[in-house]
Amino acid sequence: MSAFRKRSFAKAFSWRVIASTDTFIISWLITGKLTWAGTITLLEILTKTLLYYLHERGWNKIKWGTI
Repeated sequence: MSAFRKRSFAKAFSWRVIASTDTFIISWLITGKLTWAGTITLLEILTKTLLYYLHERGWNKIKWGTI
């Protein structure tokens, strides 16, 4: 894995920790159930980590604004 791909993955992971904590808290406040909040958060982690990584990789192919 190239350094750019590792960096993209690290950024995606660190963002997921922050965003998923937010999702967990909001889900818990709305549902009042830790198990529901945990399930919602787990699904959110899986789908959005992949989507963010693909989004980041796509933007790395665009030269606009980098020079």
